[in-house]
Amino acid sequence: MTRTVIAQGTFDILHPGHVHYLEEAAAMGDELIVIVARKTNVDHKAKPICPAAQRRDVVDGLEAVDEAILGHEEDIFVPIEEIDPDVIALGHDQHHDDDAIEAELEARGVDCTVERASAYDPGDDDYILSTRLIVDRILERRG
Repeated sequence: MTRTVIAQGTFDILHPGHVHYLEEAAAMGDELIVIVARKTNVDHKAKPICPAAQRRDVVDGLEAVDEAILGHEEDIFVPIEEIDPDVIALGHDQHHDDDAIEAELEARGVDCTVERASAYDPGDDDYILSTRLIVDRILERRG
């Protein structure tokens, strides 16, 4: 029986922290499906710079990812209901409330666990592990 894992995020400017998160998510099961957020669903930070299809295509090209799809425009739980995963993997610093997600999954009849990936420590202070900080650096140096 295949153990399906869902990971989700904006993945605007891909960086090593994203890769770490997706590799850990893949290790939680046999198949990793990544749901890439649409701009309309990003309300906890600045809207993405890159179009959703481009972000999906970049994520889909990663070795750890079996399939990347675009999220639903209004209800982020619709693709989760359709896929019916065994695990939802969250990034270590994603803004989601684990208990609220588990309650919503239960209310929708989706029986899966919610697990968090660990933080990525590259051991190098020069690494930038935040899209916002990458954008800030670009503006600082080239703006």
